[in-house]
Amino acid sequence: MLPPLHGIRVLDFSHALAGPYCTLLLADSGADVYKLEPKHLGDMGRGWGPPFAGDQSSFFLGLNRGKKGISIDLKKPEGIALCKALMARMDVVIENFRPGTMERLGLGYEAARALNPGLIYCSISGYGQAGPSRDEAAMDLVVQASSGLLSITGTEAGEQTRCGYGVSDITAGMFAVIGILMALHGRHQTGVGQYVDIAMFDAMISAMCSNYASFLGDVSNVPGTMGTRYPTVVPYGVYNAQDRAVAIAVGSEKLWAAFRHALGLAEDARFATNALRIENRVALDVLLNAAFLTRPAAEWITRLRADGIPCSLVLNFDEVVAHPQSQFRNMFPTLQHPTAGEHRVTGPPVKLAPMPTAPAPLLGQHTRAVLGELLGLDEARLGELESGAVIFNSPQR
Repeated sequence: MLPPLHGIRVLDFSHALAGPYCTLLLADSGADVYKLEPKHLGDMGRGWGPPFAGDQSSFFLGLNRGKKGISIDLKKPEGIALCKALMARMDVVIENFRPGTMERLGLGYEAARALNPGLIYCSISGYGQAGPSRDEAAMDLVVQASSGLLSITGTEAGEQTRCGYGVSDITAGMFAVIGILMALHGRHQTGVGQYVDIAMFDAMISAMCSNYASFLGDVSNVPGTMGTRYPTVVPYGVYNAQDRAVAIAVGSEKLWAAFRHALGLAEDARFATNALRIENRVALDVLLNAAFLTRPAAEWITRLRADGIPCSLVLNFDEVVAHPQSQFRNMFPTLQHPTAGEHRVTGPPVKLAPMPTAPAPLLGQHTRAVLGELLGLDEARLGELESGAVIFNSPQR
């Protein structure tokens, strides 16, 4: 059975995290992703280390597996001409430069659409392609701050903390995939491509839709940090057992009854409904903190799961990688790279396509092969372009 995006060609100008994560998901589903990097720059993610596997950044290896690497000098007219010729043969183009960069290069959407009316062109930026914040520089932490996420992420004492992963980038990358798939479906109906404008700022606001829904229902109550607690469900959070922490989520009255049974708590009118538990959150936490300290975490997990309570130990990365479920789901497959050697990466979250086996490319690893296949350039012409430093093809290992 062919993977769902078999035959879809993607020209990927993106770098760092949001764009590469988007094209990683597309490659996992069978798209042919051509990662285009200028030799004198390359993807900035190539330098994001340590750790390194051989001479390759582990960050880059994990975000760019399954893609074909091509290197073209975007400062030379011949390089721009090659990019345009590639765009004419693509289904999707994706970039995450500052707004206006691709237009200045002559590779913006209008130029691309003139060459290929069916093209899906996706731009990812901090704040979108228009508006008063369009030209503001943005990285993950900055968008966590500007979107409101940082104001609600932190300790119960009020100290704000960054979300532990690049949530603004990853969320924008996922929305980019959704937008691209929507546009591909639209093209299937109309034959016409379209422009997909993804802003990290928009993505984070949408991802916090439940938080904003609560705020918009009562704008006098501006939310703040709550540690691991949740504003509209109680009990919900992390509690310390005798030896380590346990996370629990009691999201219904049925689960509350089961939870009381598991902990041996007596009925108490103060906690009879979720609304009352929110009102009396502090008093309830005093009881729960004392109760959880009476047993080891593993014993609590056994008791809680027996009563159907959602719960987990607070696992570290080493424990997650070794977890039987991670292994069963093949979430950390091992790949072989020409210079990095054997290394592990994260596996695809969507189980549709066969598990990918190709590692991340060397800089320009497939330049000659791709330009020969897609543009019909012969070896003599490829040699001229390489000797003129218009293209770069990494030495074969």
